[in-house]
Amino acid sequence: MIEIVTRRRVLTGTLALSVGGLTTWPARAQSLPGIDMQNKVVRVGAFAPVTGPVPFYAMINHATDAYFKDLNERGGIKGWKVQYTIRDDGYDPAQSLAATRRLVEDDNVFALVASNGTATNIAIIPYARSKGLPVIAPSGGSPKIIAEDNMFPLLPDYALSAASSARYAIETLKKDKIALIWQNDELGRRAKLGLETYLKSRSLSVVSDASFDVAMTDLSAQVQRVATSGAQVVLLFGANSHLASALRAASRISWKGEWFAPFFVADPTTYELTGNLLDGTHFSSWLLPVDSDRPSIAAYRVAIKKYYPNDKQGVFGLNGWSAGALFALAFEKLLDSGKPVTRENMIEVMNSLRGVQAGAANQIAFEKGDHRGTRSEAMIRAEGGKFVLVQDFSPYPDAVFKAAAPAAR
Repeated sequence: MIEIVTRRRVLTGTLALSVGGLTTWPARAQSLPGIDMQNKVVRVGAFAPVTGPVPFYAMINHATDAYFKDLNERGGIKGWKVQYTIRDDGYDPAQSLAATRRLVEDDNVFALVASNGTATNIAIIPYARSKGLPVIAPSGGSPKIIAEDNMFPLLPDYALSAASSARYAIETLKKDKIALIWQNDELGRRAKLGLETYLKSRSLSVVSDASFDVAMTDLSAQVQRVATSGAQVVLLFGANSHLASALRAASRISWKGEWFAPFFVADPTTYELTGNLLDGTHFSSWLLPVDSDRPSIAAYRVAIKKYYPNDKQGVFGLNGWSAGALFALAFEKLLDSGKPVTRENMIEVMNSLRGVQAGAANQIAFEKGDHRGTRSEAMIRAEGGKFVLVQDFSPYPDAVFKAAAPAAR
């Protein structure tokens, strides 16, 4: 029986949480970073906002931890156990870099798995590149992350998600007057690019768009603007609080159009903010719904209840669970290759993945020069307090997939 050790210690203001580990781990005695050949242990880690403005994002890493704990209890990866260490960065990019240095230089990790946040992952790029550190399923979406040789994100480029939503609105709902309400940052700008590019490929254009700052809590003016434009459909790219504000504003003026939002809003916490106003909203998602009967998602529901019973089961957890599953799949492939268990060879294995399934994700593929791991999305609709699959995974619209291709660094 594996002894699982949990320890908490504060180091210069940073919380370090080591989970799923073995008491036999020798502190820096390995010639291969993060690899204990004698005891068959691979050590991986992540930074996460355990404290700071968005501590609920740490549910992503809780689920990754739950995946590895469950995996270890079932015998690990061909007898190898995974030790997962989470360091708190408070969602501060400077602290993310410091946490990554400690994970590599003090904790001796082999790779990062589910490192948390877009700006925070961008902050570690030069250091991770210099170490040849595999960064598996970083929980952030940016062309800068996608372009890195050692970073393998699952999160989609929001340009592609917006295009998928528009395609569904036009081809399935038969509505082509589409407006956009977008957060004025990288998230919203990518959505705007994707929507405009896709509509242009269909000889259409956006009927109206309205931006908002992330700190805004009332989107009444933006909703009024798109509602008077003749829009039949509104894509909203922002947080669940922004969608809740928009839905309330639309209800006040009795606007009855169709709403679309990105995958991370398809979460039970959104229903808590909106009530039944959320019913009918569509989400283009690289993850299947949490109620899916896929065995790996059923396993998530059981494991998260066991290891983190206070965490809500939803899209954040599925994100982290899928990250753990992706690492396990690739590490097993590395073991099967017979090659040395090195970071360089792990990166080579990641670049060989084609059309694989991991956790709640489908058709994941990476190749050198193009690390857009998610190549397709499903369509989910909110119905009666749940999220229901209404269209299975479909490849991204070709015109936008080509236009959004990562630039060489």
